Amino acid sequence: MSSYSTRPLDLDHIRTYSLRSRTSRVSVEDFARVVHAGASIAQWVESLPRILAGDDFRAIVKALHRARQKRKPIIWGLGGHVIKVGLAPVLIDLMKRGHLTAVAMNGAAMIHDFEIALAGKTSEDVPAVLGRGRFGMAEETGRYINEAVAEGDREGLGMGEAVGRFLVRYRGASFRRYSLLAAAYRAGVPVAVHVAIG
Repeated sequence: MSSYSTRPLDLDHIRTYSLRSRTSRVSVEDFARVVHAGASIAQWVESLPRILAGDDFRAIVKALHRARQKRKPIIWGLGGHVIKVGLAPVLIDLMKRGHLTAVAMNGAAMIHDFEIALAGKTSEDVPAVLGRGRFGMAEETGRYINEAVAEGDREGLGMGEAVGRFLVRYRGASFRRYSLLAAAYRAGVPVAVHVAIG
């Protein structure tokens, strides 16, 4: 006999139902479909699952399309990770196609974009350098961004325009073709840098 005063649950009165009769939120009709070789991007988007993020993504694509048809601004807000994982070329292409008409980015996005334009690389190993007081100490990043911003401020430019202009003009920006800031400056697309965020 058990020494516990609590007895096991009595399951004799539990009633089950058929899985087939239950209302479910996901079914195979909602699953992704495999697209054929040579399918268009539109066909790929339509092939995504009809649930959760698949529906969300499709809704965003439709909203972008509607905004473009109505000639409404399409403003992208982004942080540093969007740039440092290599999505600037995609955003630049969207800008050229009219699906990006302005950008609001944080300070980290500006720094990553700047470093990529200058050196073709970014994102230092924080744990390896933080304890030694070396985090964020790349000479060119600090010096040139400050010079660009100070010069731009004297001319009434915001940070996005000032840094974009610097990257377009500076011969040492060997990788500027990957820079969202440089592409936006060339295209006359406004970029607001919210430096206190990120």
